[in-house]
Amino acid sequence: MALILLPLVLSLVAWLLPSAQTRLFGLIASALSLAWSIVAVCYFKPTDHLLVDFGLRFIRFSIDSLGFTMILLTNAVFFLVFLSQFTSNITQEKRFTALALLMQFGLVGVFTTNTILGFYIFWELTLLPIFLILYWFGSFEKPRALLQFFLYTILGSLAMLLAVIGLMHATNQQTYEGLLVADLNALGNTSTLLMGGFLFAFAVKIPLFPFHTWQAETYTKAPTAGTMLLSAIMLKMALFGLLKWVLPIFDGVATDFWRWPIISLGLIGVVYGAIIAIRQRDIKTLFAYASLSHLGLIAAALMLNDFDTNQIAVVQIVNHSIVSIGLFLAAGIIELRLQTRNIEELGGIAKVAPRFAFWFAVLTFVSLSVPFTAGFIGEFFLIKALFSAHALTGFIASTTLVLGAVYMLRAYQAPMFGPTKIAAFADLHWSELIVFAILSVAAIYLGLAPQCLTDFVAQSLTQPTH
Repeated sequence: MALILLPLVLSLVAWLLPSAQTRLFGLIASALSLAWSIVAVCYFKPTDHLLVDFGLRFIRFSIDSLGFTMILLTNAVFFLVFLSQFTSNITQEKRFTALALLMQFGLVGVFTTNTILGFYIFWELTLLPIFLILYWFGSFEKPRALLQFFLYTILGSLAMLLAVIGLMHATNQQTYEGLLVADLNALGNTSTLLMGGFLFAFAVKIPLFPFHTWQAETYTKAPTAGTMLLSAIMLKMALFGLLKWVLPIFDGVATDFWRWPIISLGLIGVVYGAIIAIRQRDIKTLFAYASLSHLGLIAAALMLNDFDTNQIAVVQIVNHSIVSIGLFLAAGIIELRLQTRNIEELGGIAKVAPRFAFWFAVLTFVSLSVPFTAGFIGEFFLIKALFSAHALTGFIASTTLVLGAVYMLRAYQAPMFGPTKIAAFADLHWSELIVFAILSVAAIYLGLAPQCLTDFVAQSLTQPTH
């Protein structure tokens, strides 16, 4: 129960604190949630299934190994965001701290709820805090991009709400276990339409091509902390929903209908995102399109609905969070120090900030999925799975390795080792250095021992029945 309610309680406390104490409180609060979840997982067995019932009719909670993984990832992301922004003005704002912790509560609810209506309620709850964070602390000169993000998300949520209502009406079930045993194949085309409602909401949130148009500008104009929260954890709600709820429940006619359309959109996103990233001058926008490319690969592989592939997809989901925090932190550091993100205006940073150049290089190689990193394991087996499904899909998916090398090496080489264009650059603060070190160790550890994660989540991944 504490795992679920602790962020909410801490969010309420944050509103009451004086601004002078907000920075330290945010770090302590996020560290407390992370520490609590680490202690809890030490006593948790993958075969366990914890049930939590607050006496509410439509909202119940259960925590399995996949849910625990996502709770740990969520709490780790928030701790790293607060730590990385320890010297930033945004962490002095009680509004940001309170909203971030409220968002954390919503995310934990998404990953632990045991009812489909509860999943929708917590899905919606996460939107308000991140929207206010973007509105209050972003650099949106015009409201168009922010309004686009809000409208896209609302439309996706409306489609999901209709699907949730239809699903509950058709099956007379709302719990995960009840929906899992319901015979949705008997509904015929109705099940296809219901699954389409969920997929539309997920396609907007991931995002998949062509529902991505809100992403790049929102990422670019958002504060660094907001961008990290969006990319590293909020978008994982959709991948989790696909993996945990939609694919097992709709396995059969509906999944077979939607499989290749979603795989096709995912692969288009892989190539499109990478090509657009290569053309970018703004380093933060470049990383935004790189994220679009990597997420497209995960979504495409998940639609194969293969048990082994789903296990590896969880590794890649965690790896994407690691890479997102690291790269957007690097972009934020450059912007904070130099007041520019234009790659053509950068050069020679490595000469005056060697520690930053080193750790930025480490995260660049992690993003490139070099051997002995989590990305190598994740991308290799996801591409292999797509090859097994169809040689052409595997070939298209594999282009991410080549195109990714082009845009990532350009994003690193020009600012770090290009012609010197800056006179001074403050090297890493201790808090930033610790974040880079944690991310690097995590990526390498998962690359060397991915089975610690794949074996853990295997118990809660449902075997396809087809």
